Amino acid sequence: MNYYIYADVSIDIDMEFARENDIRFVPMEYMLGDDAFNCTEPETDETMHVYYEKLRHKVPTKTSQITPNSYVEIFEPAVREGIPILYLALSSGLSDTYSSARMAVQLLQEEYDNDSINIEIVDSYGATGGMGLLAEAAVANRKNGMSISENADWLRAHSRNILYWFKVEDLMYLMRGGRVSATTAIVGTALNIKPILTVNHEGKLDTIDKKRGNKQAVKNLIERFNASYDPSLGTTAYICCSDCIPEAEKLRDMLLDAHPELTIRITMLSPIIGAHTGPDMIALIHWGNGR
Repeated sequence: MNYYIYADVSIDIDMEFARENDIRFVPMEYMLGDDAFNCTEPETDETMHVYYEKLRHKVPTKTSQITPNSYVEIFEPAVREGIPILYLALSSGLSDTYSSARMAVQLLQEEYDNDSINIEIVDSYGATGGMGLLAEAAVANRKNGMSISENADWLRAHSRNILYWFKVEDLMYLMRGGRVSATTAIVGTALNIKPILTVNHEGKLDTIDKKRGNKQAVKNLIERFNASYDPSLGTTAYICCSDCIPEAEKLRDMLLDAHPELTIRITMLSPIIGAHTGPDMIALIHWGNGR
């Protein structure tokens, strides 16, 4: 292993895989009510169940950005040891983490000889399980002998081959984030409307459809998967959910009936992203034929 692979904890990833392959995490902070938490690695399912239960009972939550100085503190030990770093950042279309990480590299270059700084910052143009897919690919590329620059270039070239389809249960979270209007949220809630969202080419959220009820919404996710899935790029998919594991397992079984070659990982959505989508969200994330 000649370089480290990092991701911020907005990632959703199989933790056994992460530990076996020494994927490292950049912490992020979040608030739940009056309590502050420093999330240093993806939280356990038990912790996330408690988190989403509190959201269901209207306990407020919010997140904060990672500062450039925080990145410096995390990256500097590896810089001192001369170990290169490949870092997967939450989409620049959703957060300032990417720009903060790049600023941290500039700060380190000012303090150390530029030749001793070998840090590749990769914009994931996504989040959650999509970052998990990229991290798995980064590990495979490293095992196959790719240099850090070759690996980073590969990830940048393929980040938009990861496709996101998800439905949100509580429109009020999208309203608070400016994704839908107050009128849309109120009317949609009354009519049991479930918006279908994606992450677009710029790494931003787009509402692409609306379905009445969960059954129609999940059916739409599967239809979009079937229309865009490309097994030549990868046969691993992530189903990330906000504390609705039985629904995620049902979706997994439906997909495996039609695509038995798939490896499907079910994870709980991190509190960093869950703060903006609310409980009972479900996302289907996979390799596909471009955004």
